[in-house]
Amino acid sequence: MEESGKILLELCFGTTCFVMGASKLQEIEQYIPPQYKNKVEVKAHTCLDLCKNATYMKAPFVKLDGEIISEATVEKIIQAIERKING
Repeated sequence: MEESGKILLELCFGTTCFVMGASKLQEIEQYIPPQYKNKVEVKAHTCLDLCKNATYMKAPFVKLDGEIISEATVEKIIQAIERKING
């Protein structure tokens, strides 16, 4: 968690991630349920350098408090936020 006590959601908008679906994640804040909005900080990055490591599956990539989510979709991200907050 961030120093602010919020969960840090980092989005990769590098070329590979953007082409593979990160373009659909640009408005992720609109999809975060209201009860979680004040608990999540969203940061965009030009590249997280994860596509260079074959261990991490496929783009697009996001990090949620350091946990890597590959083939990220709005649904996967929201589910991960809910799991993180609700244990």
